[in-house]
Amino acid sequence: MKTSTVTLTALLSMPAIPAITSGHELSVSVRLVGSDAPVANAVVSVPSGLRPDPVITEIYQKDRAFHPHILVVPIGSSVDFPNRDNTQHHVYSFSPAKTFNIELYADRPAAPIIFDKPGIVELGCNIHDHMQGFVVVTDTSTFGQTNEHGQVTLPIDPGVAKDNQGSITLNVWHPRLLDNTHPVTREIGNGSQTVVVTLDLEPAPATEGSLDRLQQRFRKL
Repeated sequence: MKTSTVTLTALLSMPAIPAITSGHELSVSVRLVGSDAPVANAVVSVPSGLRPDPVITEIYQKDRAFHPHILVVPIGSSVDFPNRDNTQHHVYSFSPAKTFNIELYADRPAAPIIFDKPGIVELGCNIHDHMQGFVVVTDTSTFGQTNEHGQVTLPIDPGVAKDNQGSITLNVWHPRLLDNTHPVTREIGNGSQTVVVTLDLEPAPATEGSLDRLQQRFRKL
């Protein structure tokens, strides 16, 4: 199996200062390895002392695609899957964080799905092979997604900074990681205020048929 290459460089605003023990902001820049191109929509998180409140939200289907393609929700959240197409869909996941199967339907399923475990949930449609989406379920209140410039800023909780005077765990995930079943994890200095992460990613899917592997795995269940 090919191994993902992940390089992380922590840039301290002042190299000689001691680790700070109060809350601060951490600026994260995610780049494609070998080209320095920005990586948009990467999910970046840091453990915090607070568990986020669950939310009620949705991923809708339109033009035979999931919208949004990536949804980040706190643990315990409810997600509905309304169908806004003029064709039926069959939504499923067999990811360890949440396995479910919404059989062929139009309009709206009978009940939302509750995501009660943290992790990466990959979505597929048994009718339309090319459809793919992701729910990232988090148990931390400190998370965000990179913008089109590959950047996101996270507030570091004062309690986390105090309890982790040596280092803080940084988690970065993207759907095109060579192994996208879990985020890449690195320890960064507690005093870090700017961090650059480079990721080795699979090429973007060129055709609808490029997601046939997910369909084949479904049929083996």
